Amino acid sequence: MKLSHAQLEPVVAAAIAKATEIRVPMNIAVLDSGGFIKSFTRMDGAFLASIDVAMKKAKTAVLFDANSEAAWEFCKPGGPAPGLELTNDVLVIFAGGIPLRTRDGELLGAIGISGGAVAQDVEVAQAAAAAFPA
Repeated sequence: MKLSHAQLEPVVAAAIAKATEIRVPMNIAVLDSGGFIKSFTRMDGAFLASIDVAMKKAKTAVLFDANSEAAWEFCKPGGPAPGLELTNDVLVIFAGGIPLRTRDGELLGAIGISGGAVAQDVEVAQAAAAAFPA
């Protein structure tokens, strides 16, 4: 199964709605299961520097098939693969990237959110992921 444009509309709309609610403009990246861009939205006023971070959070979530922050366990000093975050055009190993799955658990892609504090990015990413019509 592939990630469709129709599936993205409620996800991006939910991200924009939550970001508007908390008054933090965000960069919203959605990648397919191959790690390629499917949708990108930069809200008015969102930091330019956060574009790349949003994209890399989503890519990290796709590559690890897990929330982006889960990669920290592999990369941290003393972990099984310190420095791993420097691979794959640099991974982002903090929160804000969430996989998008079918009801059966098949990975279809991921959303990455960046523009606020990490807790704000997570809040928006969770709202977006919850709107995914698996």
